[in-house]
Formats: sequence, structure tokens, C-alpha cells
Amino acid sequence: MSDATANGHVASDMPSWRQRIGFIAAVFGMFMAILDIQIVASSLNEIQAGVSASSDEISWVQTAYLIAEIVMIPLSGMLSRILSTRIAFVISSAGFTLASLGCALAGSIEQLIVLRAIQGFMGGAMIPITHAVSFSIFPRRVMGSVQAVIGMVVTMAPSIGPTIGGYITEFASWHWLFLANVIPGILVTWAAWSFLDIDKGDREAARRLDITGLALLAVFLGTLEFTLEEGPGEDWFASKLILATSLICVAAGAWFFHRTLTREHPIVGLHAFANRNFALGAGLGFVIGIALYGLVYVMPLFFGYVRGYSSLQIGEVMFVTGVAMFFSAPLVGKLTNHLDLRVLLFVGLLLVGIGTLINANLTVESGFWQFFWPQVIRGLGLIMCLIPASRIALGTLAPHEVGNASGLYNVMRNLGGALGLALLDTVRDVRVDYHWNQLIASIDTGRDVVVSELGSYQALFEGHVADPYRSGVAMLARRVTQQAEVLAFNDIFLWLGLIYLGCVPLVLFLKRIDA
Repeated sequence: MSDATANGHVASDMPSWRQRIGFIAAVFGMFMAILDIQIVASSLNEIQAGVSASSDEISWVQTAYLIAEIVMIPLSGMLSRILSTRIAFVISSAGFTLASLGCALAGSIEQLIVLRAIQGFMGGAMIPITHAVSFSIFPRRVMGSVQAVIGMVVTMAPSIGPTIGGYITEFASWHWLFLANVIPGILVTWAAWSFLDIDKGDREAARRLDITGLALLAVFLGTLEFTLEEGPGEDWFASKLILATSLICVAAGAWFFHRTLTREHPIVGLHAFANRNFALGAGLGFVIGIALYGLVYVMPLFFGYVRGYSSLQIGEVMFVTGVAMFFSAPLVGKLTNHLDLRVLLFVGLLLVGIGTLINANLTVESGFWQFFWPQVIRGLGLIMCLIPASRIALGTLAPHEVGNASGLYNVMRNLGGALGLALLDTVRDVRVDYHWNQLIASIDTGRDVVVSELGSYQALFEGHVADPYRSGVAMLARRVTQQAEVLAFNDIFLWLGLIYLGCVPLVLFLKRIDA
């Protein structure tokens, strides 16, 4: 990186105390924005009852946020250039806070969905802006510790989101999932306005704004996220809606990339991908996103469908990952200042892969302790992936490129999460059907063990239901379904683990970044 940033700050100097306070405020804002993706995950049933929503409608409480956020993230660099970092962040934080208040006061599912979209759109800019600020104001020698803080926030927020959401809903109400953002949001907005004055806006950039490119980007990313989110539930291209959104996504994407690559002042600069470290780092960020969001998604499904855990119990199990990340982040941050970042990334990918493969042998009795050490290993591995990956991706770019590139990097990570969730849903459906068909062939009334189990179930229902035999058969079918679910989850953990181990060799193609 160059020794000077746009505002004259010399990269070898530590930032002033005012800038440090502004950076801390930005980190808190980023934490809230990422946390709110998952904080509703364990409370959707309560929200559904509160706003009288159908099962199809309630999923949009998450989908609307994700679609809006992923559209905003790549635009953050442009907004920072035009308005300045401070104003762009303040608008984002203030809008997020007001939308959070609106979500808490929403009286219908339609209002809640619209306000969640606004919340995601406004909050989305805080994530890449915080990344960009860290590279702009801190010298290289302390970047390990700085990125450790950011990495801890990025990984912990989605991991503890369901836990915090479960506790809030259990002891207060679902409204407080959103009201909890108001006071911190006000403080973050005030602190950013008072202390995050690190550059000046370029009003000339507003005149060069590519409105058509902006619209194409919104349509492309919006339809892509929608297709990935809704595709598994709609049986993909069997649905006319999914087919239509896929075609729109392809057309808008092709037009957007053509326009971006041929215009002098594109809405989002893709030139950062010409840098090998950024291209590979962003690609690894995409894969990291699959674990970051995918594993947070898969584990509650297992405990909900197989073990019948409540949202609070699920949150308590998943809290292990957050604790592991919290305590390992400072150590990993210090190591990044002394070790080759590629070594840490190499080990991190190995740990995530191994920690995931350990859970590929689950049973219907698997609980807290079967997930404890795998979560610890994965938590350490994710921190060792995220901190070096972002430094490798952004560390060789010029200061004026970091804002735009940070948005692209975060989009890649979020797209990895979105694609991962879609694939995980699809794989789970396919493998449950496969294992059901394999297992059901063994449920033959000619086998003594089947007759014995069916007889015990029938005796259990005698005198309680009109048809004990039919109820016994239904109980046996539920056991088969449960076993098929477990085997499908084992397949998912196996394949996810192999994906991470398969990405390890990519580290060898990265250029060394000096600590």
C-alpha cells in the first residue's frame, strides 16, 4: 500500500484518538448489521404469530434483509467517495436505527418485510466501510490486531445471533430483537459523526454516477439472492417464478458486467480482480462464507428436526463457536504480525475442514458434547481464515482502491453464504429422499425386529386411539424419517469438510504479504 492515504494520514503513524473512537463506533455498527441477519433465525415462529403471517411469508423477514444488504454492500465504496466516509456511515447507521425502530412497531407482515429490507439496505454499507476505514487509518504493523477485532465481529455476530435472539424472545418479546438496536444505533451514529472525519467527499463523482449501472446491479444481485433463497423451497426451475428470476438475473448480470467493463466510470470497479491476491482472496472469502453462514444454518436444523430442541437450547449449543472465536481472535491477530499469512490461512482451512468432517458421523442421540470440540476447532479455523484472507485480499491494493475492493470482498463472502444455504437446502432434500428410499426397504413385516417394534408401538397406543396399528405404523415411519434426516446431515458435513480441504492448495498460489 502507499504510505499516504487520501486525507494525508501517513500509514506509519497511529491514528489520532478521535479516529480510534470513530473506528470503534464503526465496528459496533458493523456488528449490529451482521448480527441482525441471524438474530431473527430462532424467533421466526414468535414473529409469525405476532404479525399473523403465513409460513411462506415469514421467511421473507430474513430474505428481504439479505437481498437489500447484498445490493448495498458493493455501492458503499461509491457512496464513500461521493459523500465522504463519515457522512456515508452516518446515513447508513441512522437509517438502520430508524428502520429497526420501525420493525419493532410493525403491525403487519407486509410492513415488517418492507422495513427489514430498508434495515438491510441501510445497514449493509457499514460492513465494507468499516473494513476500508481500518486499512486507511492504521499502519501495517498493527493491522493484525485490528483485523483480529474485525474478524472476531464478522465471525461471532452470525454465530451468536440465534443465541441472543433466543434469549431476547424467551425473556422479553420478539419486538426487542429490533428495539435493542435503537440506543446503540443512536450512540454509534453520534460517535461516527463526531469522530470519523477521515476524508472529504468528491461531489464531481456524483455527476459521473451511472444510474443505469446502479439499476442493473440492484436487479442482478437482488434476483440472484432471491433465486438462491427461494429456489430450494420452490423446487428450483419447476417453479415459473424461479425460472423467471433466473433469466432476469442472467440478463441483468450480463448487461451489468459488459457496462462495467466498458465504461470509464463504472458504478462498481472490477479492476481489483486483476490483482491476483485479491482475486484468490475474494474467492476464498466466498468459500469461507459458505461455512460462516452455512454451518450456522445447518446446526439449528439438525437440533430442531432431529433432536426437537427449543430455540434457547439451540442457541446455547451454538454459543460454543462464538466463545472459541472470541478467545482465539486476539492470539490469531498477534500471529498475523509475525507469521506468513498464507501459513495461517492454510492451517485455518485445514481446521475448518477437519472440524466439519468430525460431525459427519452423527446419530439421533448427538447433542452438545458431540458438537463441542468440532465447534471449537471450526471456530479457531474460521478466525484463522477470515483475518488473513481479508489482509491478503486488500493488503496489496492502493489506498484509493480499498473502499471499492472491500465492498466486492464482502459481497463475495455474502454470496458464498447465500449460495451455500441454497445448496445445503437442496442437498438435504435430495439426500433425505435418497436415504428414506434406502431405509424403507428394510421395514418389512416379514422381519422379526420390525414385527416386534410395531407390536410394542401398537401396545403403547391401545386404549388411547381408534386404530393402534395405524398409529404404530406412523410412529415407525417417523423413526425412519428421523434416521434419513441424520444421514442427510452427515452427508452435508462430509461434503462441506471436503470442500474446505479441497481449497487448501489454492493458498499456494497467493503472494506473500509482509507482516
